[in-house]
Amino acid sequence: MLMQILLQTPKWVFGLFALLLWLGARQLVATSLGMTRMTLMPVVMGGLSIFGVASAFGDSIVSLLAWAAMVFATIAVALQRRLPAGTRYDAAARRFHIAGTAVPLVLMMGIFFTKYIVGVLMAIHPEYGHQALFCIGISALYGTFTGVFVGRAIRLWRLAMRTDAAAVAA
Repeated sequence: MLMQILLQTPKWVFGLFALLLWLGARQLVATSLGMTRMTLMPVVMGGLSIFGVASAFGDSIVSLLAWAAMVFATIAVALQRRLPAGTRYDAAARRFHIAGTAVPLVLMMGIFFTKYIVGVLMAIHPEYGHQALFCIGISALYGTFTGVFVGRAIRLWRLAMRTDAAAVAA
C-alpha cells in the first residue's frame, strides 16, 4: 500500500520536499540574513499551514478557530523564550546573525509531512474530514507550527527594534 501511495503522489510534491529539506538544512549552520528573508519564511510557511487546513477541512470555522487559537497560544509561549546565544542584529547592514538550529527544518518537515499524511488519510478515509476531533487536532498542529515560526520572527523583529532604538539614542 505504501508503494501505491508513493506512486500516486504527484512529482512536484517530491520537488517541494527537496526544496524544504534544502532550506531547512541550510539553517543548521550559523547564517546571516536580511529582514526580508527573515520575514518571508514565517509568511510562506504560515500560508502553507493555513492552506493545509483549508484544503483538508474547507471553510470549517471550528478548524480555522483551532488553527488561530494555537497560532496565538504558541506565539505567546515563544515570546517568553530568549533568543539563542549569539543572535544579534547589525543595524548598519540591516542583517541578523543567527546561530545554526534544527528548529526551522523540523517545522518545515512537520508542515510538509502533516499535509502529506492528512492528504493520504483524507483520500483513503474522506469521512475524517467531518470528525471534529480530527479536524481540531490537525488544525491545532498546523497552528502550532505557524506560531513557532511567527514567534521566532517577532523575537527577531524586537531585537532589531531595540538595536535601532539604541543606535538612535546614542
